[in-house]
Amino acid sequence: MLTTIVDPVYPDAFGALVAPLPAEIAALTARLVTLVGAHPGLSGKVMPGWQSVNFRHGVAGHVCAVFPHRDRVALYFEHGRLLDNSHGLLEGGGLKKGRYLRLAPDDDIPVDMIGILLSEAIALSA
Repeated sequence: MLTTIVDPVYPDAFGALVAPLPAEIAALTARLVTLVGAHPGLSGKVMPGWQSVNFRHGVAGHVCAVFPHRDRVALYFEHGRLLDNSHGLLEGGGLKKGRYLRLAPDDDIPVDMIGILLSEAIALSA
């Protein structure tokens, strides 16, 4: 069983979410959940039915979610269409309101840009 820094926050639910996935996807998911969960004002909850970890802000409401897949992990922004994408990181132009950042196990996590996108997403709804 994978033990990660997210275990104290999401004890059994996180392990159950990533258990059927390859180890490198589970590890990437844990890193991304830890990064997003450290952003000021956000709290996460494992949503087994959605197979994701969803993040809310006290004022802005639902901001984003981390969705692990067999070959990648997606960070979905609820109102991503309204976010600045001049950096070209966000995909999902065909979606009505959301956009997502897709990461594979060998990708570098764009930590600074994710922080900027989270702050912008919170500011849109706060």
